[in-house]
Formats: sequence, structure tokens, C-alpha cells
Amino acid sequence: GLADWTAGLDARLFGTGAAESDREYKEASTACSREEPELLALPDNFDLAAACERIPGIRSENPLAVSMWVRMLFSTLVDADFLDTEAFMDARRGERRHGYPSLDNYCEALDSHLAGLRRDVNRIGRANDPVMRARADVLRQCREKASLPPGVFTLTVPTGGGKTLSSLAFALDHARANGMRRVIYAIPYTSIIEQTADVFARIFGSDAVVEHHSQTDIDDRDETPRTRLACENWDAPLIVTTNVQLFESLFSARTSRCRKLHNLAHSVLILDEAQLLPPDFLQPILDALNLLVSDYGVTALLCTATQPALTESTRFDPRESLRGLPAPTPIVDDAAQLFATLERVTIEWPDDWQTPISTEALANRLANHDCVLAIVNTRKDAADIVAALDAATKESTLHLSAAMCGQHRADVIDQIRERLAARRAGRELGPMRVISTQLVEAGVDIDFPTVYRALAGLDSIAQAAGRCNREGILPGNEKGRVVVFVRDIPTPLSAIRIGAQATRSIAASGTHNALAPDAYDRYFQLYYQGFPNLDAHGIVDLLRTNADLAFDFRSAADRFRLIDDSDQASLIVPYHSAVPGAKDIQPLIERLRNGDADRWLLRSLQRYTVNVRRAQLDAWHRLGDVQILVPGMYLLIDAPRYDPRLGLLPGERDTSPNRYVV
Repeated sequence: GLADWTAGLDARLFGTGAAESDREYKEASTACSREEPELLALPDNFDLAAACERIPGIRSENPLAVSMWVRMLFSTLVDADFLDTEAFMDARRGERRHGYPSLDNYCEALDSHLAGLRRDVNRIGRANDPVMRARADVLRQCREKASLPPGVFTLTVPTGGGKTLSSLAFALDHARANGMRRVIYAIPYTSIIEQTADVFARIFGSDAVVEHHSQTDIDDRDETPRTRLACENWDAPLIVTTNVQLFESLFSARTSRCRKLHNLAHSVLILDEAQLLPPDFLQPILDALNLLVSDYGVTALLCTATQPALTESTRFDPRESLRGLPAPTPIVDDAAQLFATLERVTIEWPDDWQTPISTEALANRLANHDCVLAIVNTRKDAADIVAALDAATKESTLHLSAAMCGQHRADVIDQIRERLAARRAGRELGPMRVISTQLVEAGVDIDFPTVYRALAGLDSIAQAAGRCNREGILPGNEKGRVVVFVRDIPTPLSAIRIGAQATRSIAASGTHNALAPDAYDRYFQLYYQGFPNLDAHGIVDLLRTNADLAFDFRSAADRFRLIDDSDQASLIVPYHSAVPGAKDIQPLIERLRNGDADRWLLRSLQRYTVNVRRAQLDAWHRLGDVQILVPGMYLLIDAPRYDPRLGLLPGERDTSPNRYVV
């Protein structure tokens, strides 16, 4: 992989302080001189100074310009080496990489799908609904702007405005118009990526969409040999991936993750929910995006209802300054009017911004609603409110949080959608109350008449509003209600506290509409100012351009962790899905027990895992509650610890009938 130069690569190459290394270097140099002298010699008439001038970004003020160039060269070399070795060892494997449709075919398939959607809307008589007309106008503007040259674009569309398919239409048309090679759709959460990839697979076929993230459900139905191979180097026309996979690869030192990077060049990169870029890593991320656009022919499309302020900004404290993106081209000509047209909710702010509402009082308020969604900031808060609401109503409250494995969450979300559809059709009259953490906010298409949201960042409140009256079909054009309430925010959740304070400031300023686009510009300026450093881990200094090309690639990769899972491991839980055709995990577990640690098997099991701190797992292991299957992956033996509604129970055993303290 890519090593640190200082006290690392120089010692390995030139034998600094190591006689054995020095001997090996001289032997290799002598062998090259004897067998292939051209490897060590510059070509005739080679002008090194002129060649250096052609290095992308060599005169750039972007501090990552040269290290990015080295990384792109490394990616090209590594991928070529892998592919040459593959062709020599297994020619048929290499042949399976080919056969994807052309971008023209993707565009035709999308056109056909959109035409079908229009026919469906006309058939049910909703063509003139404000929501449908607004979605059609967003799509029109996306297609009109697609012929523009590559650069940075923004698609600022309210939640429910159809941005997923409209952004894809822009990307495919733009790629075709500008001779670009592929579309890469990057998404912050796996809960969204699965939904988006399913939508794309229905349009283009699963064989034409490469879904690359840690929890892809691998089986013969969902994956082909070709898409599996394309995950290695992203040599395919349409990639759906996560922010973690994209940005950690951009700063990785490992050959397996770096070999895809040169295939980013001449691509359209869609950043869905761009407001979720992590502030602690914002500066290196923006520096990298700037270079992809300026030097490698990439178009970046920032897609969100809550557009963050990512252009250049200068503060008194240099650490708070931001080397931002160039001024973007907005795709929607009048975002303010679009938001006004699609305004489907009213926000009810708390009377007291400082005093948290008690769990019992909140449960009593929620009990007064037959159909309501409440979103809170922590798993513990969600579990506490579920228990209180159960007690207040004597009914079973639905629950969603990361304490549940991915398959469990997907099943509950499907159940919620089915019950909401039944309520709209008059087939279900019983109450439905859901308590969730923020995982439900981005990309999960559910539609409640009333949503409660614990105080957090304005972007989170707007995303919560996107789960309220989403389709604008409440009787009598009634608006949905989004009720903001105050709860204690635990000390470690600094980003949520900073966002909550910025929200208080925006609300106190008397803005006429906290969900209008201009409010987010002010909000994100306040939000980013709340962080002492937008490169908290010193990534840029490790990779800053210097005359010796002395970059600390390995250290930067170790520090660039969007999800710090260094003290966590995966726990396989005994969740058994009742959905027809759901995977039976028991045979997979037995394969793992028998020593089969194939990475595709491990990825299949990811759908049934929950991440847990290693210290907690070690304690449970001593009690005999978990078993180690392979390093870093545990199996839950004590089945009652996984609750069929709440997921993994964090507490210790006690003597009560429930056995665990939640």
C-alpha cells in the first residue's frame, strides 16, 4: 500500500539504519540495470521539468493537489497490476467484467420508467396536484441543465420533491452530453442506499447497478459475478455507494481500496443529503472534491433539501476558515418558490427552549394521537419513550433504532408503510405510534400526519418534516404538524448540541419560514462555526504538497475514519424475519463456524449484525452470552438479550421477569 515517507518508506527503500534493507535495494537496482535498464533510465529527450509542469494541480493552492496526483497514479498502477495478473491466471474471470449497457441504454431505460410513472399519475387523476406538478418541473430543469459543462451543481429540492430520479436524470444526460464515463451515487446511510439501489435495480435491472457498501445483502438473486467484480474497481456505468466507502477510499492507503480511485475521473458524482458531510473532516473532503472537479474532470452534484454552506469562507480564527467549493450552478432556478409550492407542514416550536419535557409528559402527548411518529436523538431515549408510551396506552408502540439489525429495521419500515397505506384506504382504524432515532429521517419514504422531533439541528428538523404529509394528501389540503420538543442531549453528542444551539439562534431571529432555503445558509454558517476545527484530525497537514513528495499516506488513512469503529465489533443476533423469502441465517452461521470466512459470506451476515463496543462484548463473552466466530465477529448466544421489538438490550442481567434493564 501507500506508506508514510518519514521513518517508513525511506527506510524500506534506501536502508536508512538497516543493512538488510540496503542490501536488498542494491540487489534490486543491479538486477533492473542488467535485465531491464529502461526501467531505471529516463526516455531519450525526456524533459523532466516540462513533465513536472504537467502534474495536475502542481501550481494549485490546494494543499492536497500533489498527494492526490500520486494517489491517482498509484490507483492506476495497482488496478492494472491486478487486472494483468487476473488475465494471466484466469482469463474467464476478466471476461465477466464486461457487458454493461451503454449510457445511452441507461438513459432509454430511465425515460421508459419516467413515462410509466407519468401514466400512473394520470390514471389516478393526480397530474395537477401541486406535488406532482412540482416534481415534473424539477425533472424538466434537471434535464435542461444537463447540457452544461462539468463543474459543481446544486439540486435544492424539498423532501418529497422527487430529487432521487431527477438527479439521476441530470447525471445520465450530463454524462452523455459531456462524454463522461459513469455515474456514482454516494449516500450517507445504508438505510437509504438499500432503498435507492432497489429503485435503480427496478429501472435498469440488478445486473446493471453496482451496489457497494458494507451491508450489501449478497445472494444469487441480488448479485452477479460481474457486479461483484465491479465492486473491486468501480469499472461500471452506475455505482451506488456510501459516503464512508467513497471518502475513506479517497484517503486510504490500502491497495484494495485505492484501486478504484482513477475510475472516479470523468464521472458524475452525486452527493445525496450533502448536509451530512461530517464537520470534523469537512476541510479534507472539500479539498479532495475540489481536485476531482478541477483536475480530473468530475462533476459534483450536491443534492439535498437543506443545502449546506460549502463555498469559501474566511474567519478571524484560521482554523474556522473554509476552503470551500467554487460557486455552484443551481439546477432549480427559483428554489424559494419551489419550497413555497411544496410547503406541506407547519413547525410548532417549544414554548420553553431550555427545560426538557419529561418522558411521561411526552408519552401522554403522543398517546393523544392515533397516527404519529416521534424522532429522538439516542437509542436510550427511544427505548424509554417506547416503554412509557406502552404503559400510557396499553398498546404496542413500534420502534426503530440502530439497536436493531438491518433486516429487522427493514421489516419494521415495510410494516409501517403497509399500515400507513391501509389507513389511507380506510382498511385500518387502530392507532399506530412509532418511536425512532434519526435513522428514519433521510431517504425513508413514510408519510405521517403528525411528527414530533426532539430539538436538534435545523437540517434534522427539516428531514423529520419530510416524513410528515409527504404526499400532500391530507383531507381538505390540511397541513401536517411538526412539533419540536426539548430533551436532554448527552454530553458526548457535541454535533447534536451545536446543531440545537444553531437552531435556537435561527428560530430566535424571527425568520418567517425555518424550512426555506435561505434559513439553511445562515444555519450552516452558525453550525460550522461551532466546531473548533474543520480538520480535527490533521489530515491536510499529513498530505500537504511539498518538494520532496514526503506524504504520510498511512497515517492519514488511519486517522480518516468517518465512522470510528476501532473499538467496536459486529455481533450477529438471532433475528428471524417473517417476510416471505427472507434469508435463513443459520446455515450461514454454520459455514462461518466451520471456518468459511469468505468476505461475501461475511457481507451477507452484516444484515443480521449490530455494532457493539468491544469492552461490552468482552464482558458478555466472560458471562457466556456471546461466542467468538472469527476475529471481530461475535454470535449472540443469550437470545433473550435481543428483544423482538427494541433490538439489542444494552443493560445487565437482573432478577426481574424481563431479565434485563433497558
